[in-house]
Amino acid sequence: MSTATQHASFDLEVSPDPSVTPVPFSRLLRVELRKLVDTRAGFWLLTAIGVITVAVIVVFLFVADPDQLTFINFVGATATPQSILLPVLGILAVTAEWSQRTGLVTFTLEPSRIRIAVAKLVAVTLVGMLAVVVALGVAALSNVAGMAFMDGAGSWNVGAANVRDFFALQLIGILQGFAFGMLLMNTAAAIVLYYVIPIAWSVLFSMVGALEQAAPWLDLNTAMAPAFEQQTFQGSDWVHIAVAGTIWVVLPLALGLVRLLHREVRSA
Repeated sequence: MSTATQHASFDLEVSPDPSVTPVPFSRLLRVELRKLVDTRAGFWLLTAIGVITVAVIVVFLFVADPDQLTFINFVGATATPQSILLPVLGILAVTAEWSQRTGLVTFTLEPSRIRIAVAKLVAVTLVGMLAVVVALGVAALSNVAGMAFMDGAGSWNVGAANVRDFFALQLIGILQGFAFGMLLMNTAAAIVLYYVIPIAWSVLFSMVGALEQAAPWLDLNTAMAPAFEQQTFQGSDWVHIAVAGTIWVVLPLALGLVRLLHREVRSA
């Protein structure tokens, strides 16, 4: 009896039911995209980004001098609320499974945690890219409004490099938030540490003169600063971003993935 049972178990392992097919990745991606917008936290976060962006644009229209009302400056204005809040969306994409205890359902329907993690990563990347596209559109409309109603300069002196770097800045931010969420798997802790640690790190490098040369290599904020100072990244800037990004994005993401694969999922 035990021998038959062992053979039956062995047959089930090496010969899975051919009628059972894995969940298509496109479906996983659609589910993760929907999770970003149909939860209260995700919905209100995206709403806040939109409202704050409009408020910043309106204030900039009335406060800035006419010669400052240019497309590149409007892009900078729309980038501010996005760069602050979009990383939180990356954090929520990961931590919601644990803070809302939906991980048991998610990993039961799709046992491969790596596929779930990849779907979440692609989802937040797509949302981040869409947010940048919307920000560019809002900046363009604002520039036209500035010329029409505020006698603004209306310069369109933005090249492909500027757009490329704008995408890079916003995507690095949201991916860093995603990485912190993967590593900590707790919404409050990930949000607090995402803002506190880089700021404390930047303050350390600014206060200690001996570390000034190392700052672009070890501090992601310093590595990305040339985009605001020169408006575009140069060759050496990309090297700094690659090294600092490995420390602040790739490493937490890798450690978080290892933790995800070994963490026990409980229903309560």
